[in-house]
Amino acid sequence: MRFVSNRAILMRPLLAALASLGLFLQLCVSGCAVGPSYRTPATPLESFHSVGALAARPTSAPTPALEVWWDGFNDPMLSRIVQQARDQNLDLAAALARVQQARAGAREAGAQLLPTFDVNGHATRIHYSLESPVGQIAGPLPGFNRNQSIYDAGLGAVWELDLFGGLRRGREAASAEADAAIAEQAGTRISVTADAADAYLRIRGDQARIAVAEQQVATDERLLELVRQRFGRGLAAVREVAQVEALLSHARASLQPLRIDLEAQINRLDVLLGVQPGTSAGELQTPSDIPSVPSVPADDRPLEVLRRRPDVIAAERHLAASNARIGQALADYYPKISLAGLLGYESSRPSDLFKAATFQPQGTAGLRWRVFDFGKVSAEVAQAKGANAEALARYRQAVLRAAEDVENAFTSLVQLEAHQQELLTEVAALKRARGASQEAYQGGVIALTDVLDADRQLLTAQDELAQTRADSARAAVGTFRALGGGW
Repeated sequence: MRFVSNRAILMRPLLAALASLGLFLQLCVSGCAVGPSYRTPATPLESFHSVGALAARPTSAPTPALEVWWDGFNDPMLSRIVQQARDQNLDLAAALARVQQARAGAREAGAQLLPTFDVNGHATRIHYSLESPVGQIAGPLPGFNRNQSIYDAGLGAVWELDLFGGLRRGREAASAEADAAIAEQAGTRISVTADAADAYLRIRGDQARIAVAEQQVATDERLLELVRQRFGRGLAAVREVAQVEALLSHARASLQPLRIDLEAQINRLDVLLGVQPGTSAGELQTPSDIPSVPSVPADDRPLEVLRRRPDVIAAERHLAASNARIGQALADYYPKISLAGLLGYESSRPSDLFKAATFQPQGTAGLRWRVFDFGKVSAEVAQAKGANAEALARYRQAVLRAAEDVENAFTSLVQLEAHQQELLTEVAALKRARGASQEAYQGGVIALTDVLDADRQLLTAQDELAQTRADSARAAVGTFRALGGGW
């Protein structure tokens, strides 16, 4: 018990002195941090000019919350696929790992401001050479033993005093980079969500187009049978039979490219879900209707959108980090002071190691100042300022691109839905025209070419309508993505 109290009494004054001196010096200059103070750049943006057309868009569907916009399509399979992608996507897993790295880097930068304590111990066995300096001096003395043992143990502390804020600027930069990594992870989450929904909608669009082509094949088969019957009765020519056969082959040939794209989108979706391509093929092969497009918020102001967009947030955080790096570089113009202390014991016998007689404390104050370095600090400062200018330009570009995404998304959605309405009218008219043409041909009033022309026009219009319906739903996904929904 006496040994413990003696050691504590000997160690306490040195530790207290080291901590008090460091704290005093840090408090004296706590407000001193070289480098420019960061201010978020102003982002003056006018209202979106396409929002008027979006607000006038006729829809009876409710507006879903931006956080779960995919539920607004009222498609349970779409909602399930999106959730699975958000849970299993490997790009998201990588983004989360980057966030963990950035957070660890921020903690490390913060720890640089605090002292480092080390516990060390050594046991050394020496057989002195008689020709060494020690052997030459002590060798002739009586009782000299060439075999010596040295035991030492101690607690050391090192503390760099952040007098001019270089370490604080480093911590500030690392914290901003961690924030940027978090925002980039959110951006990846939005992208994965939108890509999964886009792949699903393309699958449903391809299935709808395949259904149109298959219906057309069945119609052309019936027409071919009709023409062959008329040919058998001498009412049709060989040329007419060949024309219908060519039309039927054209309809059948349109199926292969659609099936190729359908397979590619299913495989794309599987990769987004983090599973082997082909896993979802059985489940998704059953056709389903293209989901109806929900209402889209049309009252968002540009600044509100920018606050939600992870790419803009990440660009701003990178800008803040680059601003702090300027101060970190400027701090190298000034001296760096560090304190070091060692509370140690050294003895030739282990049993005497922790006694008052073997206690040997050490204290060191260090000064390092890059007085002349051939312009290295100046170059580092110039490099940091250049990086900050680049980050500012990238931030402003991110703002403009965000506004561009929103404007394009609004326009695409409005125009595609208007195009869809026109195609609905066109398809209805072409169906009536084709039916009338077939009746007139059977009655011998018109030539077969008129029937074939009406048939081709209807196939083209129906295929375009199915594709436009899918594209409209995809445009809605792009709009939610541009607005920053899906965190």
